[in-house]
Amino acid sequence: MLNNGWLTQAQQRPSPHADERPDPQDISLLVVHGISLPAGQFGGPYVDDLFMGQLDLQAHPEFAPLAGLRVSAHCFIRRDGELIQYVPFHQRAWHAGVSHYCGRRRCNDFSIGIELEGTDDIPYTEAQYQCLADVAAILIQHYPALTRQRIVGHQHIAPVRKTDPGPAFAWDYFYQLVNEKVASCTC
Repeated sequence: MLNNGWLTQAQQRPSPHADERPDPQDISLLVVHGISLPAGQFGGPYVDDLFMGQLDLQAHPEFAPLAGLRVSAHCFIRRDGELIQYVPFHQRAWHAGVSHYCGRRRCNDFSIGIELEGTDDIPYTEAQYQCLADVAAILIQHYPALTRQRIVGHQHIAPVRKTDPGPAFAWDYFYQLVNEKVASCTC
């Protein structure tokens, strides 16, 4: 369920890294990402810290290049299926960077970004697929321009820069789950 752009089943952690969309009615793309900090390590506080603008750059040598980075996502799904929302959907999260889709640039303007805790080459968990499909079904019900065909990976909108969620993400399985959940959704 949605309440003022927030998923009622998500833990809400409003990020300072968001702003207003040019057109809040123009939500027509869902972008799936993969992230872990440090790379390949799961369960720690660092992704949350990054999205909240509180990452301790001294906590790991890998974090130095992230100095000054201001990034967020609408949602983050941990390996166990825990769902955290950082930005209400009617606002713009800063997840896509330099990007384009179907001839349109600046995908942050018209997309929703969901990060999965993971890497390109480690399989995502069943709990993550179920949670992501649940969220996708809710979003499809609430945003008419968002369809199953308009769910892509970061790799699809920034192919030279990004590879996530990568080959470990089972797109066919995920699309099957979305189709089932949309068909039975009472969102």
